[in-house]
Amino acid sequence: MLEKIITLEDVSMVDFLGIHNSNIKEVAAAFPESKIISRGNEIRIQGTAPEIMRITDVMDSLLAHYQKYGKITNENVKVYLNGLTLPASSGKKNAEDDDDVIIYGNKGLVVKAKTANQKLLVEQAAKYDLVFAVGPAGTGKTYTAVAIAVRALKNKEVRKIIITRPAVEAGENLGFLPGDLKEKIDPYLRPIYDALDDMIAPEKLKLYLESRVIEIAPLAYMRGRTLNNAFILLDEAQNTTPMQMKMFLTRMGPSSKAIITGDKSQIDLPKNLRSGLIDSLAVLKGIKGISFVELDGSDVVRHRLVRDILAAYEKSEQ
Repeated sequence: MLEKIITLEDVSMVDFLGIHNSNIKEVAAAFPESKIISRGNEIRIQGTAPEIMRITDVMDSLLAHYQKYGKITNENVKVYLNGLTLPASSGKKNAEDDDDVIIYGNKGLVVKAKTANQKLLVEQAAKYDLVFAVGPAGTGKTYTAVAIAVRALKNKEVRKIIITRPAVEAGENLGFLPGDLKEKIDPYLRPIYDALDDMIAPEKLKLYLESRVIEIAPLAYMRGRTLNNAFILLDEAQNTTPMQMKMFLTRMGPSSKAIITGDKSQIDLPKNLRSGLIDSLAVLKGIKGISFVELDGSDVVRHRLVRDILAAYEKSEQ
C-alpha cells in the first residue's frame, strides 16, 4: 500500500474539511478501498497508485475551488467526485458566471458590483493604473476598491496591498487615545478591516498582515517610500492636503496600481487648508492613464433611508 501526504497551507481547515470533517468523509466514502486521514494541516492518502492519483485529482480540484470561493460545501465535494466542474442540470445561472462578481470572499460570500457606477469603477480599475472614486457615504467606493485590490492579490497581479488614509480628526480628538500614531488611528481604519474580514479567511488575513503582504497604515507612514508591484488604496482622500496628495501620488512604483476614494462633502480639514482631493481633481484632469469615477446617491447600498437622508442634506445645503 502506497501513501501520499497533501499539506494544506493558508487554508481554514473547518471551511475546507467541513464540520466534523464531513467533506473529507464524503471523499473517503467514494474510495472505500483507500484510507484518507486528516491530521492537523495534512491529509494522508493510503491506497493503490491509481486510486491515490484519482483522490489527488479530486483534492486538487477542491483546493482550487477553495482558493477561488473561500469555502467547500458537501455539494461541491459531490460535484468534483462526479468529475464535473459545475453543478449539472440545475437550470439556474451559477454565481461563477455572474459578470458582476468581483471576488468570492470569506465563507463563500459573493462580493459583487451592485450599481452602475460600482461596475464602472471595477472596469476602470482594470484599464487604468490610477483611478479616483469620488462620492458620498454609503456608495460602496471603499468596499469596492478593497475588493478590487484583494482580487488583484489573489490573481497574483500584485505582490502586496497597501491601504492608507490621512490622520485627520473628524471632529474628535485622537490625542487622548493610548499608543503611537498607528494605534491611535486604527479605530478609524475599522471599515477597511471589516471589508478585509469579509473577503479573506481569518488565518490567511492574519498571515498577510503579519508578513506585511497587506499593510494598513496612516498616510504619514508613506513618506519616502517607493511602492513597487503593489495595489495602493488611499481612503478618505478629501482630508489630505495638496502636499500630502502629491506625496502619495509620487509613491507609485513600477507595476503598481492605485485607487483614491473620497467624499467632497465630508472634509474635516481646518478651514484655512485646501483639500488635496479637490485640488488633484482639477490639476490632474486630462492626464492620460488616470480615470475619474463619480458615484452619487443612486449608488447608496446601505439602508434605504440613507439615500433619502443624503438627498435631504444636499437640498438643505443648496
